[in-house]
Formats: sequence, structure tokens, C-alpha cells
Amino acid sequence: MDISKLAKADLNLLVALHVLIEERSVSRAATRLHVTQPAMSKTLNRLRDTFDDPLFARSKRGIQPTPRAEALANELIHVLSDIEGLLDAGEFSPQAFRGEIVIAISEYVGFTLLPSLTARLETRAPKLKLRTITRAEQQLDLLADGRLDFAIQLSRNSYPSEFRHHELASSPLAVFVRRDHPLTQQPITEDNLRLFPQINLYIADRAEIDDVDLPASEVLGSAKGTVETSHLLTAFEILRSTNYSLVCPAYMARNDGATRDLVTLPIPEKYGRTVEYSLVAHDRTARSPIHQWFWNEVIDAVRALRVRTVHRG
Repeated sequence: MDISKLAKADLNLLVALHVLIEERSVSRAATRLHVTQPAMSKTLNRLRDTFDDPLFARSKRGIQPTPRAEALANELIHVLSDIEGLLDAGEFSPQAFRGEIVIAISEYVGFTLLPSLTARLETRAPKLKLRTITRAEQQLDLLADGRLDFAIQLSRNSYPSEFRHHELASSPLAVFVRRDHPLTQQPITEDNLRLFPQINLYIADRAEIDDVDLPASEVLGSAKGTVETSHLLTAFEILRSTNYSLVCPAYMARNDGATRDLVTLPIPEKYGRTVEYSLVAHDRTARSPIHQWFWNEVIDAVRALRVRTVHRG
């Protein structure tokens, strides 16, 4: 290690470079770092001198990183995470934590889990900022490069070794329709289901998930129209006023308010497979106190929901 070289370096420049790469804008980076735009421009010039590279080129969408800046981006995440860990080496307190956690979670999972989870966070980590993303593709890549901290997703048959995963819950599938839908007066067969248009709920990384019976149109091969949406409440409103059907996890029927005037019908046995959901994180966060704590909070929130459901049953 060249200590003399490190002693001459301004490590704050690494923070500035990380923010510039994320924001792709000098003005937005300045706002985020609480400095003026001219000061941020001077910092960018110092970065260019330090790395002997332009680092960014102007475009209609702001500034775009050069190949050198892109190569630095992944290394910066790990370096800054390590420095953050050194600075936070004291006793961890969720009550005092002020950072952000970013989690990918579909609306139909968040609809059930987030009220319980945020109620826990409100008292246990009142300063934490939780940001949810409902549509995110290549979730494992996003977890690996730091753009996501966690993902709750349909379980995969296997995960690469650098990912932690924990099965949270499972649910059978059911057919949701309006209360006076024609299907309520017919046997629920594959052929009868194909007579009506269907709603598909958006699924992230669909091509990477094996043996999942959603969306319904891909399974049943409906000759009628389909609508894809990631908005669960929108899907329920469509069901209430049309002959569309929706194949989705049966647990959604537990919310009486959201499923008002809707009924669930048994899915044909051939497609009655249970779907599982897993909590996933990358090993880069395995030793982070806040990430370890949040991981356990999600698991405990799901466990509490299960207990509540059993008692209601």
C-alpha cells in the first residue's frame, strides 16, 4: 500500500464521483451533496485530473460516464461501503439510523406486507427512509451493483452463491372475478376460462423464473384480450366492471375492502401449483448492521402476518 499516495488524495472526491455517476447531472449532484453548482464543477475538474480521464461527456440527458467512469462505478460501491462500515463501527442503533433502504417488491406483495412492515419501522427505526420499487428487471444485477438493497420476488429454483435468500411465504392460486361474473355459474374449466379476457399482473424477471403459473394468459392461452398491469387496485377495479378474470395468489382475498364485490373461484387442478416468495439480498450487505436488522424485520413481519391469519381462520 502506497501510504504517501493515499495521504495526498482527497477521499471526498470518491464520494463526489459516486454521486455524479448516479445522478448523471452536475446540478443534481451539487444539490445532493449540499454544495453549489460551480463548486461541483470544480470538483469534477479535480476528478478529471486525478484519474487522467474526462470521466463524463455532455449529452441531451445530462452527462454520460466514459468507459473509465463506468469501470470505476462498481469499485466505488464496495470502497465506499467499506469506509461507511469503518465509520459506523460503533454500536448500531436502528432508532438513530438515518439512511435509505431500497427494496424491489411487487404491488400485490407490498399490498399485504408493507402496512405491517412500516408499522414496525415507524417505532423501531423512525428515521429510516424506505424506498420501494414495484417494477424492476434484472433484480439480481441491481442487488449486486447496489441499486437495490433487497428484493422480495417469486422464488427461483436456485440462486448464485453470492446471494442470500430466505423463503418468506407461499400461496395457492385462485381465479378472481366480479360477484355476478358468468364464470360463477359455470364449472371452472380451462375451456371456460379461455372464453373471457384476462388480467396479467406484472412479474419481474419472468424469463428467469421456472415453473410459475403466472400470468394466466400464457398458461391458459386465452383467445380473448389481455391487460397487463403492476397496479393491483387497478386490476380489481377492472374486474368489478368487466368480464375479465385474474389468476393470482389466493391470499389477496383476505383484504375485504380491496376485494369488495369480487369472489374467488378454484383454479383448474392442472394449474393449481403453489407460488413461493423469497427475500433476496447480495452478500455485499451481509455484514452491514442495518441490512442484517432490516432482513430480520421483514422475516418477523411476515411471521406475524402468518400468526394473525391463523388466528383469524
